[in-house]
Amino acid sequence: MNIAKNMEAIFVAAIVVASATTFATAAVNEPAAPVAPVVAAVKADATAMPTVTVSAKRLTAAEKAAL
Repeated sequence: MNIAKNMEAIFVAAIVVASATTFATAAVNEPAAPVAPVVAAVKADATAMPTVTVSAKRLTAAEKAAL
């Protein structure tokens, strides 16, 4: 059996095993009791998207060469 010719089948088999394992263990990780959601107080200003303004002078060719 030449493994180089069957690498696609080996890869697909590994993906199938990994997927099956993921679905099999998904139910195990559920918490025993439901957890109450955490509610945070949000200010009206906090809902706006923060913006950043960057202002600086450009370096001249001589300043770039000095760096």
